[in-house]
Amino acid sequence: MAQVLVRDLNATVIESLKKRALRNRRSLQGELKMILEEAARSSSLSIDEFITRTTKIRNRTSGRAQTDSAALIREDRER
Repeated sequence: MAQVLVRDLNATVIESLKKRALRNRRSLQGELKMILEEAARSSSLSIDEFITRTTKIRNRTSGRAQTDSAALIREDRER
């Protein structure tokens, strides 16, 4: 199995990852492995998987009022 070495990570990042690992009841190495595996899986979605996921999200949010975030930002800036 391959190994990866990541150098020069900020101490704050390491602490955040350690806390995340603790919450998920994993070692730091186990948490990092899970993060990398999930990232690799999600970045290699087929178009069919992508459409399936987006359709599920669209179905879950149908009927809810949608807003135009650009209009909200513009309104906030004008205050």
